Amino acid sequence: MIDRRKFLAAVGTIAAGVAISNPIRAAINASGEKLKVVLIGTGVRGSEFWGKRLVDEYGDVLEFIGLVDHNESRLQYAATFIGVDKNCGLYTTFEDMIAANSPDLIMVTTTDATHHLYIIKALENGVDVLTEKPLTTDEDKCQAILDAERKYKRKVIVTFNYRWSPYNTKIKELLMNKTIGDVVSVDFSWMLNTSHGASYFRRWHGQREHSGTLLVHKATHHFDLINWWLDSEPAEVFAYGDLEFYGGRPEKKGVNCRSCDEKESCNFYWDITKSKDDFERYVKHEHVDGYIRDNCLFRPEINIYDKMNVNIKYANNVFVNYMLTTYSPWEGWRVAFNGTKGRLEAFLDVPYLDANVLSQEELHAVEMSQQSDVEHVMKPIISHKLWEEQETVYVPYSHAGHGGGDTRLHDQIFKNPEKEDIYKHMAGVRDGAMSVLIGIAARKSIESGTPVRIAGLTHLQPKAKRI
Repeated sequence: MIDRRKFLAAVGTIAAGVAISNPIRAAINASGEKLKVVLIGTGVRGSEFWGKRLVDEYGDVLEFIGLVDHNESRLQYAATFIGVDKNCGLYTTFEDMIAANSPDLIMVTTTDATHHLYIIKALENGVDVLTEKPLTTDEDKCQAILDAERKYKRKVIVTFNYRWSPYNTKIKELLMNKTIGDVVSVDFSWMLNTSHGASYFRRWHGQREHSGTLLVHKATHHFDLINWWLDSEPAEVFAYGDLEFYGGRPEKKGVNCRSCDEKESCNFYWDITKSKDDFERYVKHEHVDGYIRDNCLFRPEINIYDKMNVNIKYANNVFVNYMLTTYSPWEGWRVAFNGTKGRLEAFLDVPYLDANVLSQEELHAVEMSQQSDVEHVMKPIISHKLWEEQETVYVPYSHAGHGGGDTRLHDQIFKNPEKEDIYKHMAGVRDGAMSVLIGIAARKSIESGTPVRIAGLTHLQPKAKRI
């Protein structure tokens, strides 16, 4: 049987980003018993990435003993889609699940604003947690998670898959090696197109009570990359944000694309019935909880920002300017690091800098897929040292699986946790907190018109060098 103590000890080390011996495979002895995992939340990310993919790729080391979702109809669908064993329990409450099981790991993929509920319940019951980003949506919930991890002496892993992309890892390596000296400032722009960007405003993400705004839900990825690249923690934030493109039409209250009378004229019309997966995962079960996947993105209930600019001062005195646009004609990003010895520039999917063969509609679909046969292309990272010629490093890149990050994240947790990780890709609760606290501080700054200090949000005190 599994030596659970070994696994629990290993999770603590994984969360700290330290190389360890392989805890999962070492825990499987001749009896063949597997790691017991529970998934809470069976939406697309939970059922596909943390469900079906784990069954298909890591079924030799783990088994699902429980799925939890408040929507019983969708829960039944997810069990079939994921392909769990017939002995896997299906539950509509955490309490029913934990009363019947003793899991080794609980994975949380619910709506953002409820992450803290299940993370804390898992820790209270002596179970380590793996949670999708963002860690949570406000400072009080964040502090509650920090307190629970410390009190119950269990660990939380936050799954920042963007760190694991070879392209982003190469940026980390170049900065670690002081290619441009010490970084002094950063300019980071992220563009979401009118396909991917609009999708957030159709879903629960468009309401801040569920997502904390895209400064938390989406930008947590980007803020974590900056924290990780700089190896420092944010100290102060000042931001602007507004909603001026999506939302704002009172007559669209309760309207979805299927029932809309503007199908022929709306450039954002989306026929969910043409997507077999979305129809079977959402439409067939919306009668249970009322969740509509193809809501009108101009409905008056939308109360998040669709344009955001954030200035961050780090504890090591690096200045960062960050911009997020949600209705760009193209999707991609650009980052530039200014250092004491030069400048480093990186970019992906910028049309006039990158000959991309994918359409704007295909970009996100391929990124979310786990295709192994997607062609790798060489992407540039440019360094330009003071008084010297610029140099370009080319990195193999594929869009699939978030730039190759998904597979590497899964492998490190479930297959090769003993593999040395000199870049400290794995993220624990402090990393998760520092990422969302930037978004929370930005939201507060927009509302107050004043800078917000990170140290004033929770008990965490920002460090010049990440802990």
